[in-house]
Amino acid sequence: MVERGFSDVRPVHGFVFSALTQGATTASGLAAQLEITKQAAAQLVSYLVDHGYVTREVDPSDGRAQLVTLTPRGVSATSAAREAAEQHVDTWRRQLSAAHFDALADALNTLGTPGRLRPNW
Repeated sequence: MVERGFSDVRPVHGFVFSALTQGATTASGLAAQLEITKQAAAQLVSYLVDHGYVTREVDPSDGRAQLVTLTPRGVSATSAAREAAEQHVDTWRRQLSAAHFDALADALNTLGTPGRLRPNW
């Protein structure tokens, strides 16, 4: 991500970005989805707000809650991460025979757990 202009993005931020591509949510919602404390989610959101990746806005349906949404910079970082991942997969595709690449893809799909994406801590 550094070479793509996002030197302040850390791996954990990708989980937040992924969650927010599904739509706005609260810090509490992020905490539940990522299975982290509300305090940890609030710290992540504050960092991302300070660095211009997300915004907090009052929830129109509940004036006490604040919705977290991706900014254009956050969308760009998400796209850059997706492109970087695709480049790695393309490298593997070139290095392996078609049969070996298909076997790798099948194995990774078997190991992956369908459903929401969350850190494994």
